[in-house]
Amino acid sequence: MAHAPIEATRLRRTFGETVAVDGVDLAVEPGEIFGFLGPNGAGKSTTVRILCTLLTPSGGAARVAGHDVEREPGAVRRRIGVALQEAALDDRQTGRELLTLQARLFGLTRAETDRRIRELGGLIDLGDALDRRIGTYSGGMKRRLDLAAALVHNPDILFLDEPTTGLDPVSRARVWEEVRRLNTDLGMTIFLTTQYLEEADELADRVAIMDRGRIVAQDTPLALKRSLGADMIVVTVDGDAGAAAASVAALPGVEQVSSHGDELLVRVTNGDATIGPVAVALHGCGVPVRSLTLRTPTLDDVFLELTGGHLRPAEDEQ
Repeated sequence: MAHAPIEATRLRRTFGETVAVDGVDLAVEPGEIFGFLGPNGAGKSTTVRILCTLLTPSGGAARVAGHDVEREPGAVRRRIGVALQEAALDDRQTGRELLTLQARLFGLTRAETDRRIRELGGLIDLGDALDRRIGTYSGGMKRRLDLAAALVHNPDILFLDEPTTGLDPVSRARVWEEVRRLNTDLGMTIFLTTQYLEEADELADRVAIMDRGRIVAQDTPLALKRSLGADMIVVTVDGDAGAAAASVAALPGVEQVSSHGDELLVRVTNGDATIGPVAVALHGCGVPVRSLTLRTPTLDDVFLELTGGHLRPAEDEQ
């Protein structure tokens, strides 16, 4: 029986008394982009490091490219490409020197190395910058070079651990374009961890949401959003939104109401028909409303529903 490119069963990792990964089960299908969502500290990066053989599991099992990550780490490493959060680049090297070294470490001949660097140079669009020292590169250029280094040996599976964190919007869009091209043109299986909901929504065929070491939901982005209903009314108030929750929940067409501090999240079957009665009910409760918004569900709504908090990238936190 053929194995999935990436699979884990009851995967667990502890650091002393801290449980970082707590019984994770997952299976990534061939040729899909699998998004792994969660805030800092959720256990995403620890899971990726286990799958890439950089950490050993404390319990459970995982197979990547058909090989056990604990018993056959060398076989796994030959079949995967990895670009972690912190690019391990030597600023004194040129981009070409880095790619040449990476290729030779994987056993490519000089001719194969030259051919791969030509191919990858077109993919990441660094042009003449390949012959400049990496210390002169921008953050976006370094990310693209690190991606090329992960691809130099034609891996079957690519792990990208938060590849666009800290990048400007233009550089982020370039990385998205390259990830799509790798998946579409080469059929590469890609495991993408991210803190950006729009990144997972845009790129991933399926996503898993991780919180406190556990996977709390796993499906396509569309299915996860549809699970919340047709429309969402988001209300921001002065004070505690919970004081108005009961009055709003009693309205016709309201499926569910949840309050989170000064925010009221109202799941409804028909937003256009319900937003007016919601506003009237809030006024009747004497709750001062700062904003009232009607929209379709987002992955952030899914995350809030499952974990009780918003997913915010680390650089956005104050």
